[in-house]
Amino acid sequence: MVQSVIKNWQGEQVGETNFDLRVAKETTAAHIVHRALVRQMTNSRQGTASTKTRAEVRGGGRKPWRQKGTGRARAGSIRSPLWRGGGVIFGPKPRDFDLKMNRKERRLALRTAFISRADDLIVVEEFSNELQRPKTKDLVAALARWGAAPEQKALLILSEIAENVLLSARNIENLKLIPADQLNVYDLLHADKIIVTSSTLEKIQEVYSA
Repeated sequence: MVQSVIKNWQGEQVGETNFDLRVAKETTAAHIVHRALVRQMTNSRQGTASTKTRAEVRGGGRKPWRQKGTGRARAGSIRSPLWRGGGVIFGPKPRDFDLKMNRKERRLALRTAFISRADDLIVVEEFSNELQRPKTKDLVAALARWGAAPEQKALLILSEIAENVLLSARNIENLKLIPADQLNVYDLLHADKIIVTSSTLEKIQEVYSA
C-alpha cells in the first residue's frame, strides 16, 4: 500500500490517497523490469539498415583485365569487396528485432516500475478546467508549484487529455504527456518526476491491477 498526498492547482495539499498494485518479488523485480525495458527499446528499432553485396552492386560484370600477363593481381570484377565502390561483406540486412514477453510478465513489470517510482510521484486534482485557453506559461508555473522543476524531466499521465492541456504541454521541453492506457516502462524510469491526477491513478489501478 502506497500513500500519497493530493495537491490542487495552487500546489496546496487538499487530501490523501492510497493505491496498491501487485508487484514482483524483491529478488526478481529488477530482472523483470530490465527485461521489459530491453524489449521496449529493442522493439522500437526499425530494422531497415541495408547494404549491397557484390552481387547487388551495379556493374562489375566484365573482367577488368586478363588473368595472366599483366603483372597485376587476379581480378574478376570491379565490384569486389576489396575495391572502392564494391560490395559489402557481412553488412546489415533488413531484419525483425522484436522480442517476445508474456502479457502477464509485461503487466507485472509495468506495475513494479510504477510502484518503484512512488517517491517521485505527484498526485494532483483535475486541472483541465483551470486552463480556459492554451497557456504554456500557466502550466509551467503549475508544474513548479507541484514540485517539478523546469530542468527536471517530468511525465504527465492523464486518463483523458483535454485539447487545452495538450496544446499547453506540447511546447514544454522537459515534459512528456501520455494517456494512462499508453503507460510504459521506459517513460516511467526515464522521468525525474511523475505527475498523475487522482482519477488517472484510479484508472491505472483498475486497468493494470489484473
